[in-house]
Amino acid sequence: MFKLKPLLFCCFTMAASSALAKPESVDINIDVQQPGAVLNKNIYGQFMEHLGRGIYEGIWVGEDSDIPNQDGFRLDVLQALRELKVPLLRWPGGCFADEYHWRDGIGPRDERPRTVNSNWGGVIEDNAFGTHEFFAFAELLGAETYVNGNLGTGSPREMVEWLHYMTSDADTTIVRERKKNGRDKPFKVDYFAVGNESWGCGGNMTPDYYADLYKQYSAFLKAPEDNLPKFIASGGTDDQTEWTRTLAEKVKPSWSLRMDAISHHYYTIPTSDWEKKGSATGFPEEEWFSALHRTLRIEDFIEENIAILDELDPEKKIGFYVDEWGTWYDVDEGTNPGFLYQQNTLRDAVIAGLNIHVFNRYAERVQMTNIAQMVNVLQAMILTDKEKMVLTPTYYAFKMHIPFQDATYLPVSIEDTPAYKHGDDSIPAISASAAKAKDGNVYLSLVNTQLEGAIDVTLDDVKQVQGQVLSSDKMDEHNTFEQPDNIAPKAYSVSVKNGKAVITVPAKSLMVLNLGQL
Repeated sequence: MFKLKPLLFCCFTMAASSALAKPESVDINIDVQQPGAVLNKNIYGQFMEHLGRGIYEGIWVGEDSDIPNQDGFRLDVLQALRELKVPLLRWPGGCFADEYHWRDGIGPRDERPRTVNSNWGGVIEDNAFGTHEFFAFAELLGAETYVNGNLGTGSPREMVEWLHYMTSDADTTIVRERKKNGRDKPFKVDYFAVGNESWGCGGNMTPDYYADLYKQYSAFLKAPEDNLPKFIASGGTDDQTEWTRTLAEKVKPSWSLRMDAISHHYYTIPTSDWEKKGSATGFPEEEWFSALHRTLRIEDFIEENIAILDELDPEKKIGFYVDEWGTWYDVDEGTNPGFLYQQNTLRDAVIAGLNIHVFNRYAERVQMTNIAQMVNVLQAMILTDKEKMVLTPTYYAFKMHIPFQDATYLPVSIEDTPAYKHGDDSIPAISASAAKAKDGNVYLSLVNTQLEGAIDVTLDDVKQVQGQVLSSDKMDEHNTFEQPDNIAPKAYSVSVKNGKAVITVPAKSLMVLNLGQL
């Protein structure tokens, strides 16, 4: 069992059963006088890998497709993602990145090599979606870009030439090649990573070995000053801290060596068993609770790694990016096991809310996270089936939190938080996060984790309470291609009297509320 946090865990009163018998009341205080860090919009970053139908069909259908598209990008998905205000795209992986050779994905599409995607399903990769397509898609969304370089099967020269191809405007043979392929101006590369999951699919390396490789490769990674990306080192996973410590100790910044951030990965698995993870739908209360309980462990992992960075990088020059996170269940029956396609329910939206609250609390270091993945893979925003498209509860969770992008964190304290108890374990029944948005208003995000029992939240000194709530009577409520509107946010408001408001947070729900200018 993970250790308990003082803000949300130490003050709750124990409940007698796994669901509270009657509504509880709590007071929430938002400290507008002691603002914290800016919540980097890239906390809401997305991840798109050459995996299953994540890119092909999910995003890219080609110009000749019967599915309505713009330059090969399917229009329904493009519009939905625009409405989500996606701030950042990570590509091409993931495990795929360390077997991806960028030259396979440039030039005329009918002349690009056909390769095997050995990581995900053993299917043919025709490389129709490559560097130019990725940046075109990011530009259509107005999103920043995060590119993973191939450390595992590549070479320093290959990585250097790719970065030069993308970022330079010098009159070199490689830049002339980019222009011949249809792009005159350089692409904007905001982040560039040297490898991915180097502890596993990226090469089964030790932290020391990877740190030496990082220093070698990054010494040659150059770009124009006005198009120089932030460089990311591949870090650890789960409760690992040795990757952060080794990198922070061994990679000392200099004029020829940069490390702007260290990445970290954590996936929520209800059963904690990679062989039998649990179902995305039709699950018992035990797996509702265990998924929430396990997702909250991410706070310990972040805190322990940040403590090391605070020790070794007191000037806070190194970010800590959770560039893969989300739920991971058994694949939907009848689908390719290598495609990682799973349904997405109210449980996933609640889990998204809980993770967002954690990321907000550590925003000084956690300046980017990337949920895995954007379309048709794992905890997706969007699911497609040929010409059909459906938005998931997680999509709505992200859309509800748009005001938090680039907002200023406001500390929240919760008095007498009730517990949601199952067996010998318990988690807070309510979680909260607040921020002052760029529009000047204060927004409050609330999650009620328990399956039964609303919670009345009292707020003082507010101007208004207007927002949305995402909830359902069914804990596995989800949208299908036949019934795409089973679950969506509903409007919520309450009256304010003398600056005081009582908000009723339904069981198993996520709320985001505009409290006005406080």
